[in-house]
Amino acid sequence: MKEKNLKRLWSWIWAAVLAVLLAVIIRFYLFVPILVDGISMMPTLHSDDRVIINRFGEVDRFDVIVFREADGKEYIKRVIGLPGDTVEYKADQLYINGKKYDEPYLDTYKEKLKDGYLTDDYSSKDQLDGGKIPKDTYFVLGDNRRASKDSRIIGPIPLSKVLGTTPICYWPIEDAKLID
Repeated sequence: MKEKNLKRLWSWIWAAVLAVLLAVIIRFYLFVPILVDGISMMPTLHSDDRVIINRFGEVDRFDVIVFREADGKEYIKRVIGLPGDTVEYKADQLYINGKKYDEPYLDTYKEKLKDGYLTDDYSSKDQLDGGKIPKDTYFVLGDNRRASKDSRIIGPIPLSKVLGTTPICYWPIEDAKLID
């Protein structure tokens, strides 16, 4: 009887250790929670929102990503341009490789504007050699275009600095959502 209880105890201990180990791996390596700091991604994300970084999968156009700059600070921005793209804004309208793109995630802010445009005129041809986003880099912008330190200022973001995409905002609970 004692041997059976001892085996049962060890199986519970083993299950608990395995569960803790899996939780640590998932928490620190797969789906990492991040605190949003600042207003550059409003209205999509607000300061003190909490999001989860997905470290796996491809980065696609319009994904929201987290990257780390040389100063160690983490930034959250939206991918607009992929390697080889040209990016241009004219009269608040986005053009990638000459093709017009809608940005529905900006509609709320655009409706509230009383003066000017949300996104100033911009062309990657004026900033980048050959006008194209270099290989293994991304052109990123904050959704709050008037208050964002992004690729218009710091240049394209190397893939090596990208920590992952942020598909989910989970806190505050009333604002929990899939990020589009």
